[in-house]
Amino acid sequence: MEKAQPHSWHHLRELEGRVYLFPNISKTGLKSTDFCAKLLEQEKVAAVPGIAFGADDYIRLSYATSMASIEKGLDRLEHFCKNQ
Repeated sequence: MEKAQPHSWHHLRELEGRVYLFPNISKTGLKSTDFCAKLLEQEKVAAVPGIAFGADDYIRLSYATSMASIEKGLDRLEHFCKNQ
């Protein structure tokens, strides 16, 4: 999961269970619901808005899938964040 290391646009919160990433999206200027809707529409990556967990500056991503899917999703997420 080397690619999931923190970038300048977010910080990760470690969660118990360790099948989720909880990146901070505050530097994008979007709240979690808008971020997730645009991410899905533009990059076809699904994420759960952090507001559902009381943290509107975060999104939740699952990595309970293949490494190929994780890498593809992280590439799309990075592309999306660079264009915000």
